[in-house]
Amino acid sequence: MAKNEARRDLLADAGISVLAREGSRGLTHRAIDAEADVPVGTTSNYFRSRQALVAGLFERIGARLAPSAEDLQARASAQPSRELFADYIRDIVRRLLGQREVTLALFELRLEAARRPDLAAALSEWQRAGFDGDVAFNESAGLPGGRREVALFHYAIDGLIFDQLTSPIDPDTRTDEVVDALVAGLLPV
Repeated sequence: MAKNEARRDLLADAGISVLAREGSRGLTHRAIDAEADVPVGTTSNYFRSRQALVAGLFERIGARLAPSAEDLQARASAQPSRELFADYIRDIVRRLLGQREVTLALFELRLEAARRPDLAAALSEWQRAGFDGDVAFNESAGLPGGRREVALFHYAIDGLIFDQLTSPIDPDTRTDEVVDALVAGLLPV
């Protein structure tokens, strides 16, 4: 069977669905085969081990949550400001909440990696690449703040997203208001 990227993406997307719905214990090669409606054994042809499967899911989650090239280009050519930074953060929040299933799967993988050291390396590598990409974008766009501020926003956004996906502390507060308050509190004037 020739491996192709479309089939690999189909299987990874099915894995994301299973993970979001069933949690990490329900994530098996057979469950993905069933979700993708492919012959038994197809997933194991593309992802030989659980570690390879998790790495593939991290890769696919990153692709699905990434901003578009056009969006990055528009922000990169805009005048650097706190408002532009806030707009970038609001866009991240929208992408994470707009793809609820993908974000739930990401949280599930992060929790599993906390319990399984063999998966922690894949998570750490994936997170470092994403964080470094955010820092590089921030620097290239001339946005205020550096590594420390980008890290603080990651910590804050993770909490905001987790809150919104589970049981919101204050369901009436708009996420844009939270982002504006974070920018005001965390970025130097």
